[in-house]
Amino acid sequence: MEPPRIEYDVDGLLEANVAVDPSDQFAGWFQEAIEAGIPEANMMTLATVDVAGNPDARVVLLKGHGPAGFVFFTNYASGKGQQLADRPEATLVFLWQSLHRQVRVAGSVERVDVAESDRYFASRPRGSQLAARASDQSEVIASREVLRVRYQTEESRWAGQQVPRPETWGGYRVIPRRIEFWQGQVNRLHDRIVYRLTESGWVCQRLSP
Repeated sequence: MEPPRIEYDVDGLLEANVAVDPSDQFAGWFQEAIEAGIPEANMMTLATVDVAGNPDARVVLLKGHGPAGFVFFTNYASGKGQQLADRPEATLVFLWQSLHRQVRVAGSVERVDVAESDRYFASRPRGSQLAARASDQSEVIASREVLRVRYQTEESRWAGQQVPRPETWGGYRVIPRRIEFWQGQVNRLHDRIVYRLTESGWVCQRLSP
């Protein structure tokens, strides 16, 4: 049984009303998503490709954005970390369903510098810091008990001390060359505005739905 069809009867997205720079357009939409009370509005699907050309995707959290790109943090030795090492390209997808909006970002990927990774790691809850040290992300593990013991070991090791960032954990920045903003509309005549980076700067165009 299919879910009921929803009509997107909301204001449209017009070329005359979008920002010149897509990072400004994203910032405005992201703030509206937060103000709309969308839970974890910073959730985004991260799509990568492995060395054999197989696509892969998972949900991660956006931790920074601006003209330089979109930042997230993870374990460098994880599946996505290995894929990004082999092919440093990615696509991000944000879906803010209650606003009938979607944003797609495609571009190259680089690691953020050590200082930025250190700053963010230091801002995390202590439990999250310990978990990052206890988990060999994406590796096979015998049981949850093994993970619990590893966590307790790290907890005891760093009792009364600042938890240091593991060398295998840090940030990535997706540097966009294409960003598309999608706004749902009545009768599926949706608005799609795409920005493409050229040698002379960003070019903004409308796409057919």
